[in-house]
Amino acid sequence: MQHNESIRNIAIIAHVDHGKTTLVDAMFRLSGVFREGREFDERIMDSNDLERERGITISAKNCAVSWKGVKINILDTPGHSDFGGEVERALSMVDGAILLVDAAEGPLPQTRFVLKKTLEAGLRVLVAVNKIDRKDARPSEVLNEIYDLFIDLGANEEQIEFPVLYTVGREGLAVHSPEEAGKDLSPLLDAVLEEIPGPVHDPDEPFRMLVSDLDYSDYLGRLAVGKVRHGAVRAHDALVRIGADGIVRPAKIAGLQVYRGMRLEGVEEAPPGEIVVLSGMDEVSIGDTICTRDAPRALPRLRVDAPTVSMYFGINSSPLAGQEGKIVQSRKIRERLYRESLRNVAVQVRDSEDGESFVVMGRGEFQMAILIEQMRREGFELSVGRPKVILREENGTLLEPVEHLLADCEETFMGIVTEKLSQRKARMTGLINNGTGRVRLEFSVPSRGLIGFRDEFLTDTRGTGIMNSYFDGYEEYRGDFPVRFTGSLVADRPGRATAYAIYNLEPRGIMMVEPGNPIYEGLIVGEHNRDNDIDVNPTKEKKLTNLRAAGKDENIILTPVRPMTLERALQFVADDELAEVTPRSIRLRKAELGAQNRRRIIGKKKTASPGKGE
Repeated sequence: MQHNESIRNIAIIAHVDHGKTTLVDAMFRLSGVFREGREFDERIMDSNDLERERGITISAKNCAVSWKGVKINILDTPGHSDFGGEVERALSMVDGAILLVDAAEGPLPQTRFVLKKTLEAGLRVLVAVNKIDRKDARPSEVLNEIYDLFIDLGANEEQIEFPVLYTVGREGLAVHSPEEAGKDLSPLLDAVLEEIPGPVHDPDEPFRMLVSDLDYSDYLGRLAVGKVRHGAVRAHDALVRIGADGIVRPAKIAGLQVYRGMRLEGVEEAPPGEIVVLSGMDEVSIGDTICTRDAPRALPRLRVDAPTVSMYFGINSSPLAGQEGKIVQSRKIRERLYRESLRNVAVQVRDSEDGESFVVMGRGEFQMAILIEQMRREGFELSVGRPKVILREENGTLLEPVEHLLADCEETFMGIVTEKLSQRKARMTGLINNGTGRVRLEFSVPSRGLIGFRDEFLTDTRGTGIMNSYFDGYEEYRGDFPVRFTGSLVADRPGRATAYAIYNLEPRGIMMVEPGNPIYEGLIVGEHNRDNDIDVNPTKEKKLTNLRAAGKDENIILTPVRPMTLERALQFVADDELAEVTPRSIRLRKAELGAQNRRRIIGKKKTASPGKGE
């Protein structure tokens, strides 16, 4: 086996908002990707609007810089465990990783998640303690926490002897100790060349490549992205593709490209270890092997963690369907969902029996919310149900997904946070109080207990709490608990919402509609103060008479309505409710719109289970 010393393939892994994408910007500036004096946006790797708005990386992206005659392929990975499929895909193409840790916050749950995947892949890790310019930075304590994390994750002797650098990604500085005055990122790029090995290949093996990612071009069609494991590949080679079924199929390459900075550049030949983009294969899937026709042998397919959450996706069947979106057909929704499952190995789609709806399975409710948000921005109208965890049964025992939760809050809020989580079958596993006024709580909590909890947590901690979690395997089912303690105010007729009706309904609960909003039967117009649903008339108008007297008319002042967000909608809806999502609106509704039909369904349930409700 030989190393290709002219190439380095690295992934940048970190917790959300620890500075991965900003660090890549600084690498671009230092390596000359941008010419002197050229202006460019910050976080240039966050290429779509959704990533820029939320300040997070959603999909793994490739780029390349050149340093001292060596090409460094860089993969910017997501830091959220809901996008774990992206991390696993990226790690299959690299030979080492830069672990970025905030100098004040230290290793957080997603740090553990991404590092665990990296160590399992046997990759060399270079640690960068970032943001050492923060006033609350504590680099020495954070480094000790990183060592503890490596030991806890079972790192071998070679992995635990990791090199450490201290960086300020925003300023483009890297030093070997916090006391040094840095000039630029040269020490970090030098460490990459010295510590991360070049890609390994067998010079006697013919060309083989594992497809780790897919993209699409309007001009070239489907693009297959992957690392050349052995041999070299040339443009227009006649190759074969080995799919999941093991069948060997012909695959002719129409084009061969590699990364130069942020752009793709056509080449005639790519050496072993290079990350390449092949075009011309319409049927290729993630995990397929592309190899020579003379020696077809498949590489091990990508393995990703199984999905833990499922959601109902269907057409928008409300009376307002088709008024705000361009794409409403179930066929189009199906095509879009299956296209997502091809590009994202962590997403699975299953057709329902009626053919009009689908079950989408993924890693978490946040991943689902991002997918729905992307679809509505593309012009889709659809209805979605409440996220549900995927249960398993082994040897007659019911198992459910469990997450490790880390909550950081002020000491005065510790009681309410612990009480709320204990109601959701959480078990406290750790408590750290450094005497600073804030405490760090650790819990083992069922995944279903966290659905809808984030907003409640922020309210209980007055917006000062921080919570993060990662998937921690399956455990025995911990029993039922109430999902919601409030009911819904449901409209009983169509029309337009009036200020008079909303004013008189406000004592009943928190309203979700404003005067003039369109109303239909079955639309949820508010959150009831009690735990039952009631039918109300939000379109009622004040009766007009010809009598007027001073002080007779009240000056109606309504409580401002909190804008409905997608995350809040998914957290609020009950099992018999849906979120109606369009490019312009997010509404909540009952799955069965007619009040009479809903009462009939409830009556049948009571009859089927006697004793309940007595």
